[in-house]
Amino acid sequence: MDWKIRKNEYNQEKIAEDGNRFLIGNGYMGVRGTLEEYEKEQLVAINLAGIYDQVGEQWREPLNAPNGFFGFLEIDGKPYRLPAETPKSHFVELDYRNGICKRETCFRTGRGDVILTCERFVSMKKVHLGVIRYRIRANFHADINLITGIDADVWDINGPHYKRISMDEESMLNISAVSEEKEYQVSVVADERTEFPCEKRNYQERLKSLRIINFITDINREYCVDKFFAVYTSKDTDDCYRMAKDEVLQAVAKGYETLLSEQKEAWEEIWSNAEVLIEGDEKSMEALNYSTYHLASIAPRHRKSLSIAARGLSGQTYKGAVFWDTEMFMLEYFLMTNPSVAKTLIRYRIDTLEGAKKKAKQYGYQGAFYAWESQEGGFDACSDYNVTDVFTKRPMRTFFRDKQVHISAAVVYAIARYIEVTGDQSILEEGAVETVIECGLFYYDLLLQRVGKEGYEIHDVIGPDEYHERVNNNGYTNRMAKYTFQVAVQLMNQVSDEDKIATAYPLEELKKKFEEAGEKIYIPQPNGNNVIPQFDGYFDLEDTTVEEVRSRLLDPKEYWGGAYGVASHTQIIKQADVVTWLAMFPADFSKKVLLDNWNYYEPRTEHGSSLSACMYALLACRCGMPQEAFPLFMKSASADLQGGGKEWAGLVYIGGTHPAAAGGAYMVALKGFAGLEFQNGKVYVRPNLPKHWKSMKFKIMYQKQQYEIEINEQKTEVRAIKKEAL
Repeated sequence: MDWKIRKNEYNQEKIAEDGNRFLIGNGYMGVRGTLEEYEKEQLVAINLAGIYDQVGEQWREPLNAPNGFFGFLEIDGKPYRLPAETPKSHFVELDYRNGICKRETCFRTGRGDVILTCERFVSMKKVHLGVIRYRIRANFHADINLITGIDADVWDINGPHYKRISMDEESMLNISAVSEEKEYQVSVVADERTEFPCEKRNYQERLKSLRIINFITDINREYCVDKFFAVYTSKDTDDCYRMAKDEVLQAVAKGYETLLSEQKEAWEEIWSNAEVLIEGDEKSMEALNYSTYHLASIAPRHRKSLSIAARGLSGQTYKGAVFWDTEMFMLEYFLMTNPSVAKTLIRYRIDTLEGAKKKAKQYGYQGAFYAWESQEGGFDACSDYNVTDVFTKRPMRTFFRDKQVHISAAVVYAIARYIEVTGDQSILEEGAVETVIECGLFYYDLLLQRVGKEGYEIHDVIGPDEYHERVNNNGYTNRMAKYTFQVAVQLMNQVSDEDKIATAYPLEELKKKFEEAGEKIYIPQPNGNNVIPQFDGYFDLEDTTVEEVRSRLLDPKEYWGGAYGVASHTQIIKQADVVTWLAMFPADFSKKVLLDNWNYYEPRTEHGSSLSACMYALLACRCGMPQEAFPLFMKSASADLQGGGKEWAGLVYIGGTHPAAAGGAYMVALKGFAGLEFQNGKVYVRPNLPKHWKSMKFKIMYQKQQYEIEINEQKTEVRAIKKEAL
């Protein structure tokens, strides 16, 4: 495996898809894998983490920074840039071992050929810094203008977000922009280094700060131009422009080769914990490591409290909001490979507790109701009208914001899992106990009791399967509420000083309430065929096939759920629901029940979410079916490598990378195929490898100890390597 993916052709129809596939990032910013000469029409974005803006009544979304990678060629006075010009040859390559994107394009002119090569990265060591090296070679004496600069006319889904843009007339290229809603400032400064005779001239044009570098080529001589730019916002510093300028000056002084060496060292440190080796299936190894590359690229190492959006840093899709994806699908990767990042993700939920309490209060509940689409401060960006009807073009009333209550339990699950895997109890003193208690109070307030019955129920919710809205006793939701009560009691039992817990309720009183609720909450049970109903009345719905329901669509972009969706009155579901419950809590039922539910639900699942396949794969492994799990594992691991996923929800564009699928693939590999488990402070593996895998080798962190695990046909070995601090 050479740790590179490459595309040897130019296809204008694949611009959006390739922007996801060749993405580079460092947790502070994500740069779509678009070409240097592209503009907003080609969905160029340098997406910034954790900084949002709203224009009027449009959806609030993260800011895209002015593009410091912008540049193109003029040859003998004529612009040569894609897609306007047809190239003689072209390739794009991502070195995902080192986070470096490279393109090479040969342009045929009237006098000969000119080859443009660009190699770029955003520094993993200096996260505000972007670096690019241009190489230009011609087989004739070409008159070259390399036009490079900063483009502030950025792509926005719900913008434009900058109400003021300024460019100072200095020797260094620069743009400062001010956002609409909260007047955040974003400053980008750029400069370059050349080591050959040339003429340079700065100018400004249509929200662009540009520089022309002019020279005449010798035949077949290569000319290098190294460019450095930095991005700072007013969330980073009070003086964005000065900080960006200083960063660029330091980068120019260091030079490209030194920065490239630092980049490779930083990525090697990441892979020293994260690499998974598979013998016998290079395609699987490539897909798995490539997908975890995307997780590493969007990990917030630069902050103590920040989370990861559902589409990572690939753009403004899904409003750049944080979903349950982070806790339930991505967290495991960071727990195993970089616990400090995992703690950063947990802190984000603790720090947004007040936003969750405010949301609960808005709906008349106590406790913490976490945002379905969380932005700064826990603000819920989810709209009551989140899908557009493809026929009427009117927004459709959806209930994601107010009825998907299982997000609070995902927060509790993440806290408990973090403590279990890392052994780090300090998070309890940072507000984790209060967070869990408030989530418990929220679910306690949701409980209903039918007259004449003992148990408690939860009504009017949406489970993970979003095609069925406002259902009663969704099995997954009820099971997660039970889990929340149990964790809350467990943590309260660990707290000896009640004064340290900021709650208005006596702990003993709360413990009794939560213990009773955990015991009495209704948990759906298997029917005579061992199948658990997804919710009350599920088996009364039309039992049909995914293909039949798909045939009923009148428009391919039509939403399957909602009041009138083609799936809403059938047993066809969007994604793993009961199966997610069973994959997470396999000890709840016998292996026979797990298997019968897998067999029942998998044919009835559209897998309309990238979160779905991994849960079916994990449950298949729990049922001893690695061969059935394998194609579902590959579906998750290849979500961004292959592309072709769902791009629309109604008329809303939902394209981008799929970090939850990447995290799900990692979970399947380690918890499913390797059978990784932790019990009583010890590491166990119970291998369940696909038949064609000869061996598997990886490293994990568990309770501050790094382990190397090797599985092959002869042996299974768990070796403690070194202690590491969080």
